[in-house]
This record gives sequence, C-alpha cells and structure tokens, in this order.
Amino acid sequence: MKKHLGVILLGLVTIFAITGCGASKASTSSTDKKTIIVGASPIPHAEILEKVKPILAKEGYTLKIQVFTDYIQPNVALNDGEIDANFFQHIPYLNTYNKEHKTDLVSTVKVHIEPMGIYSKKIKSLKELKDGSKIAIPNDASNEARALQLLQKAGLIKVKKVDLPTVSDITENKKNFKITELDAAQLPRTLDDVDISVINANYALQANLNPTKDALFLEAKDSPYANIIAVKKGNENKPYIKALDKAINSPEIKKFIEDKYKGSIVPAF
Repeated sequence: MKKHLGVILLGLVTIFAITGCGASKASTSSTDKKTIIVGASPIPHAEILEKVKPILAKEGYTLKIQVFTDYIQPNVALNDGEIDANFFQHIPYLNTYNKEHKTDLVSTVKVHIEPMGIYSKKIKSLKELKDGSKIAIPNDASNEARALQLLQKAGLIKVKKVDLPTVSDITENKKNFKITELDAAQLPRTLDDVDISVINANYALQANLNPTKDALFLEAKDSPYANIIAVKKGNENKPYIKALDKAINSPEIKKFIEDKYKGSIVPAF
C-alpha cells in the first residue's frame, strides 16, 4: 500500500511540475508581455519615447528605451530579438536594409518627418559655391539617394530618374562639385572640412543645428521619408505593439512634437 501511495504522490508531483512550467511559460509569452524595449536614436526619437512612457504606464506597460548612435545596430538588435521595436528610420531605409540583409522587418505606424537639410560653416548661401566645392552626403543607399535628390532640388546637380540614385547617376554637375559619401552620423563633423554637408535632421539636432534656422536649403514638409516604428514581421499585431503604436500616435505626442521642435520635426499622423 505504501509503495502504491508513493507512486501516486510521485505522479502528482510530476503533473504539478509540468503544469507549473507550462503556466510559467505562458505568463511570460510574447503576446502578453508588459515590458516593451524600443531601440532609438538619441534625438528626437528617444526624447519622444520618454513622453510615451507615462501614456503606456496608464495602460499597464513599462517602456524601456535603448539608445543607438548609428543606423545599423538598431535593426540588428531588432532582428536578433534583443529589442521589441525600433524607432529611428524611414520606410525607404527599412526596405533597403531588408533587401541587403535578407531580414523581414516591417513598419507599423508613421510618427514624424525629419527634413533633411544642406548646412555649411563656410558659406551663407548656395550661390557662393565655387567650381570644385566639396560636398559631403550620407553613404547608405536610401539617404544617399535622398541627399542627391535634395541637391537636385536646390539646383546644384541633376540625377537620373531612378529609385535610389547614387553618385554614378549624376547626369549634370556643371561646377564639378566633389561629392564625398560618409556615414550619416559623421556628417556634422565634416562642416569644418567641406563647403556644404547634407545632414539628416536627427544628427543636425544632436550637433546643435536648428534645421529651420541653420539649413541653407531644407527638404519640403511633404517629404515621403516619415520616421516609423519597426518590428519583426509577425509581431505587428501583438497587444504590446498595438499599445506602443497607439501611444506614440496620441494627441499628447503630436502636441509635444509641435511644441518642442517648432517645425524642425513635423508630426506625420
């Protein structure tokens, strides 16, 4: 009898252990997680996310912000599952990254537009550019194309009508401008060495440049390059991502962007 009782008790312990493990796994499943980790550039993305924190807290979520200072690692971390979402890029950049790295990251909502601008410490007007002047632009495919198209709109060069023009697609360069491609984060540091530099707004702001005041030429506000929330495909409808999307597209965040950046950063929702 004691032997049979021992077997029964052992069976109950085993069932309890299995049930307990299953319950523990379910409670920490990705569908009902309450802590959201988002990778972001320092300015303005992390600043905006700081204002999202209390909105999400009211919904029972804790937002953790992981700051990145380049355009590669946020997507690497997202694809590797180290973060739940990222907020630093626009759709053309995301599409190019997916194609080049064979990843499957998707956008969920648009948040804001950062007008790309042409800056200089050496001249006050683009009319002052001379033959052979030095120009620095971003070296990643989507932002290089964007910069070249901006230079074209400013009347400095002409490029082929292709999706992602590169320097080899320049069809007219009457003043023989010398164009150098560099990492986008380094462009503000080039202003002492080149005549003009085409800089993304987030890096301009980090360098204490005000796009609406300091840019010699600024991208139009109807730019298609809206910055977005990105996640791994399959996670876009998870409750915690839906909560993040709703919070970052809230009236409170729209007002914050308008009040804080005064036209340098424009809401896209």
